[in-house]
Amino acid sequence: MSPNLTLLALVAGLYVAGTYLLLERSLTRVLLGVLLLGNGTNVLLVSAGGPAGEAPFHGGAEPEEMSDPLVQALVLTAIVITFGMAAFLLSLIRRGYELGRESGPAGEGESALVDDVVDDAEDRRVAAARRGGSGADPDDTDDTDDTDDTDGAGDDGTGGDADGDATDGLLPRARGGRR
Repeated sequence: MSPNLTLLALVAGLYVAGTYLLLERSLTRVLLGVLLLGNGTNVLLVSAGGPAGEAPFHGGAEPEEMSDPLVQALVLTAIVITFGMAAFLLSLIRRGYELGRESGPAGEGESALVDDVVDDAEDRRVAAARRGGSGADPDDTDDTDDTDDTDGAGDDGTGGDADGDATDGLLPRARGGRR
């Protein structure tokens, strides 16, 4: 059995193109690279499996004339793995699109992201505990009182702390624009 050089050249081309696309920053190109690598692997397995033969059923043909069923099982497994990777990458691409899509102008020259991070009651309770407070009431969403202001920034309605950012000891909020 001699290897088919056309199939080996095809495998090499698919691997080179898939590796090149996999190293790009765009997730769409990474997806295409994964698909090319998966197809290259399938062609490699089929070409390494030997010549085509009869269906591998017991009693259907002589054992020397049958094709190897292990190769078929490996190719089917590789197809399923490639499909799973493609589905995962497609979900990452969709989520990235949703996060990066702009909903319109938020101010002068700025645009707001669709997925702004908002602090919830648990975030406020954890931040109050870190500041040494007794723990804020999670249902207390009124930030107009100035009694728990230990950072000295005052409550000017901006939600900022002493260094002027909007974190107040919590996770950073999206302020629009790209991160």
